Amino acid sequence: MTIRHLRIFITVADLGSMTAAANVLFISQPTVSQAISELETHYGIKLFERLAKRLYITQKGSQLLSYARHITALVDEMEQVIKNPEEIGSMTIGASLTIGECLLPALISTFAKKHPHFQVNAIIKNTLDIENLIAKNTVDLAIVEGLVHSADIITESFENDELALVCGKDHPLYKVKTISPDELANINFIVREKGSGTRELFENAMSANEIKWRPAWECNGSDIIKSAALNSIGVGVISKRLVQHELDEGLLHAFQIEGIELKRKFSIAYHKNKYITKSMKTFISLCKNLKI
Repeated sequence: MTIRHLRIFITVADLGSMTAAANVLFISQPTVSQAISELETHYGIKLFERLAKRLYITQKGSQLLSYARHITALVDEMEQVIKNPEEIGSMTIGASLTIGECLLPALISTFAKKHPHFQVNAIIKNTLDIENLIAKNTVDLAIVEGLVHSADIITESFENDELALVCGKDHPLYKVKTISPDELANINFIVREKGSGTRELFENAMSANEIKWRPAWECNGSDIIKSAALNSIGVGVISKRLVQHELDEGLLHAFQIEGIELKRKFSIAYHKNKYITKSMKTFISLCKNLKI
């Protein structure tokens, strides 16, 4: 078993086809088939099932794929560091949308001031998408506001956050401090899309308290929620820190639901098989100590 075997295996798993993998890797299809066969023989397992002319990875294959992604990434990093000792390197940080807007710029700016020659790349998506990117080793580590469900991903909490229910000046609930759960059924809510940590927290709170509610708008970003709320289209569900200026200026008003708190923790997340480099440790420490 070699690194080449693992790279071929990863490509086949990602594309679901040996022919497609051969085209991408610029090698023959029999060579790809032989590499997969040798891996299966080496480990004594079956890596793929063929259904309707497409390959589907097996449970054991998925386990090997997780290790393969991190092993090949670590080899690439070793090559860069050993062959180019003058280059500091780079890392890719994933962040869910709320954190990407309110925390990540300050975190990267602070890191860059201390490490000016180190390249930090960022990918901003919702929590579910970021979880998938961690699994594929597309990001080195991530910071998210939502729950991570994969048992293969380690999370470390580092910051408190609270959701706010906000409305504009022309909304009937402007200046109302609290409402009962029963009143929520008559409200038009402006919420994030499925897969968002903000949406999941709100849905879980409503479900746990058996509260009926309806999403009037589903948005892929907080700016749309804020704008819709400012125009009194409905009640926005959003991280309080993202609308603090509007709340202070009286442009938006926040109210609470009797007996329900919408609090959560921001978390650092990384794959359990990920080798945590010195630069990653530095960034994690920065997250835990940064005061914003």
